[in-house]
Amino acid sequence: MKILFLHDNFPAQFGPIGEYLAKRGWDVTFGTQRQGAKSPFIKTFNYKPHRNITKGVHPYAATFEKAAINGQAAARACLALKATGYSPDVMMAHSGWGPGMYLKDIWPDARYIGYFEWFYQPVGPDVAFLSPDERLSEDQLLRTRGRNAPILLDLAACEYGLVPTNYQKSQFPADLGAKLRVLHDGVDTDAYAPKAGARLVLPGLDLSHVDELVTYVARGMEPYRGFPQFMAAAAEVMKRRPNAHVVVVGEDRVAYGKKLPEGDSWKKRMLAQHSYDETRLHFTGLIPRDQYLKVLQASSVHVYLTAPFVLSWSMMEAMSAGCLVLGSDTDPVKELIEDGKNGVLVDFHNVQAIARAIVRILESPAKYAPIRAAARETIVAKYSAAEIYAKKAKMFAEPNAPFRPSTSA
Repeated sequence: MKILFLHDNFPAQFGPIGEYLAKRGWDVTFGTQRQGAKSPFIKTFNYKPHRNITKGVHPYAATFEKAAINGQAAARACLALKATGYSPDVMMAHSGWGPGMYLKDIWPDARYIGYFEWFYQPVGPDVAFLSPDERLSEDQLLRTRGRNAPILLDLAACEYGLVPTNYQKSQFPADLGAKLRVLHDGVDTDAYAPKAGARLVLPGLDLSHVDELVTYVARGMEPYRGFPQFMAAAAEVMKRRPNAHVVVVGEDRVAYGKKLPEGDSWKKRMLAQHSYDETRLHFTGLIPRDQYLKVLQASSVHVYLTAPFVLSWSMMEAMSAGCLVLGSDTDPVKELIEDGKNGVLVDFHNVQAIARAIVRILESPAKYAPIRAAARETIVAKYSAAEIYAKKAKMFAEPNAPFRPSTSA
């Protein structure tokens, strides 16, 4: 079987499943914008948009034009691949950015499976949650509608689509959602496993003496992932727990939501607004996965806060590693975590409640050991990559199998 993946980034969601398939004899090819992308198991090629969007393009159409230009780049690279005689049996592309928009025009007989993460509402649950008092202009409302154009084209062209969680699927209109199946990307539960007595030692950071370690992980330091609330709570925790250390993994940037003015950042704002013992506050930046795993394994309490939006892999990896996850009481988190059973939930906006919960966990770590164990069991039972990859391989390999909509992994 030949399968083609398209994603602007590499390895992203498709690299691990691609390697799994390749090791089982599949011919796997991956098209990406990322230069230098390599895998010993996957053949890779690059595409690159030849220009930016048109200056002065109608703002309602800007997202679509960007996706179309990107799709054109991917299509041209795929046509060059087709000229060599290549023809896939199955194609899968990340929807919204455009790389898969023209796949069915190039290989109409190949099955196209879309990968869908989010459908934009005029007033999305994320926007309403973070800015409940902000009134969007008519232009902002109408522009949001246009962001779905490339997603809708992919949904129309694909045989069916995969979406990682039930919450993310719920954002799609019901009649369109019928074409979607909920199946997560999977967590490597063998790699992300607890390590008894783990202590955190990273290059340039030795916390092997620390008994109370509060951890936070996100791509960027931003309101979408509750960074301001976490930092405010951390300041209170550090006052009440003089031996507690805080480790923040991620970049000082905004990955989701509104960008701040040049030279400004949420990290700078929080450091200016609150008082910290900076000998106990550690920012690692982006770190390799083996170091990131060490952070999770040594964590006393791992804080994961999110607006109603796409659920982060990091929360699931933390659960698999046996972390005590203190999560926000928001729908994406509640799909996996039941308060007091396999994690602890708290009001996203209530800084004092977050701080109090962290302190309670630090005061009585043994009390929360069963919750840690239950967190890992949740991931092993429902989100293990080994089982999910096997499901996907079977799905990809059965061209005549009827699609039966599913509501869970």
